[in-house]
Amino acid sequence: MSESEPRNTSRRSFLKKSALFAGVAAAATSVLTACDLTKAGSSASSAQTGASTSRLDTILKRGKLIVGTGSTNPPWHFEDDKGNLIGMDIEMAKILARGLFNKDDASVLEFVKQKADARIPNLQTDKVDIVIQFMTVTALRAQQVEFTIPYYREAVNLLLKADSPYNGAKDMIGKKVKVSILQNVTAEDMVHRGVPDAEVLQFDSQANCILALDQGRVDAAAVDDSTCRWYFAQNPSKYKVGNYAWDAQTYSAAVKPGDQRWLNWVNQAFHEAMTGLDWPSYAKAFKTYFGVDLEPPQSGFPLEWAYRPK
Repeated sequence: MSESEPRNTSRRSFLKKSALFAGVAAAATSVLTACDLTKAGSSASSAQTGASTSRLDTILKRGKLIVGTGSTNPPWHFEDDKGNLIGMDIEMAKILARGLFNKDDASVLEFVKQKADARIPNLQTDKVDIVIQFMTVTALRAQQVEFTIPYYREAVNLLLKADSPYNGAKDMIGKKVKVSILQNVTAEDMVHRGVPDAEVLQFDSQANCILALDQGRVDAAAVDDSTCRWYFAQNPSKYKVGNYAWDAQTYSAAVKPGDQRWLNWVNQAFHEAMTGLDWPSYAKAFKTYFGVDLEPPQSGFPLEWAYRPK
């Protein structure tokens, strides 16, 4: 045999060993990759498990719903002569409590009285589960909270004396009337969008706006439509509600962003109160605080999803 044969044999042996090492290395790499994937999957699973813990679950486990609201603004949230919170906002909270616990007393429903400027901070710091406090929906606020479906459509309206010759804003155009309103930088423009030529008298409180009406110093008081209806409900022989409202705005409850399950549940509870089996409780509250008998929901096509003006 030639001298090159041993070298060829050695070369073949080397190649076999190299292939063996490559196979081992590849197998090791596969094992490590599989381990990494397993760890990643475990981490993702853990993250998903944490994310799936909704405030709904927390509330049910706690056994109590904590609601942020006000206490000085009838007919929305105010105290009765015994110091109990009442009002339309309070009734909306009770609707949720009944949906959660099948009752709505203090054992399952806690109210945190707060000023208007605390509504968003208290949500963001988890001091409350939800805010139900005649909160107007705006695009700017919607960057900080998530709003539920609306439970009221507010607007500006006129409160008039029962014996007034006018029935609303449109009747008063061109009549040189006087209208009171709560003092604000936009107050005069707000009145003029309803009664363009009215003389506007601004007062430091809503009570004084209505007092001016009672004393005959103005022909009407420009206040929230809900406030007009509240005063009328309390004393229908003294007041009447204007037949035209303007500058409509939406009232909704608000929850902390990032919890779709909790938001979905609240929306469902509100929806069924306004259109479904819980309708009687919503309608009763509406009658109590706004003096209005609502027409019950109709069977067949759910009209709330496709508004049809008469």
